[in-house]
Amino acid sequence: MPADTRDLDSVCVFCGSSPQAAPAWLDAAGRFGRILARDGLRLVYGGGGMGLMGACARAAHAAGGRVFGVIPAFLTQIEHTLPEVETVVVTSMHERKIRMFEESEAFVVLPGGIGTLEEVIELMSWRRLGLHAKPIVFYNPDGFWNPLFDLFARFVDQELAPDWFGDCWTSVRQVEEILPALRKIERTLTVPTAPDR
Repeated sequence: MPADTRDLDSVCVFCGSSPQAAPAWLDAAGRFGRILARDGLRLVYGGGGMGLMGACARAAHAAGGRVFGVIPAFLTQIEHTLPEVETVVVTSMHERKIRMFEESEAFVVLPGGIGTLEEVIELMSWRRLGLHAKPIVFYNPDGFWNPLFDLFARFVDQELAPDWFGDCWTSVRQVEEILPALRKIERTLTVPTAPDR
């Protein structure tokens, strides 16, 4: 394992479960799963076997990586859990997010829909409230997440969020840049003692 991976063990990936996702994004999710396996990092994910979620988990597992899924019971027949990977079934979406958060030292956001956005917003809110200092990296192919980044910037411009809010996450355009970005931001993050407004 590379020396600079010593502080990270588990990386949570938020991403879409739609089987209609763009082939290039599915390929990117698989590549990232293999990168995690190569570096000895455990993948924590939403437990489904479809879309980018399934592509990332299958690839990580096939490459010999550790994979840990968390899924609410009502989604097991919709998102089709992968029998070959360790999966915990919980009672609610809220419990799923809490467990994924607790199991991870860092977060990666791939393209996704409303469910991915909801996960990200809660994660960013917890960061804003000083509840964690875990690094967050968005994979942003073709500017997919740019409208969200513009909204984050507007929060700061309108003094609805502090200036440091833009420093607690970063984005990259290539899958191969995700882990270096995580490690870089991990070295600089601190948790504010209390929200300043």
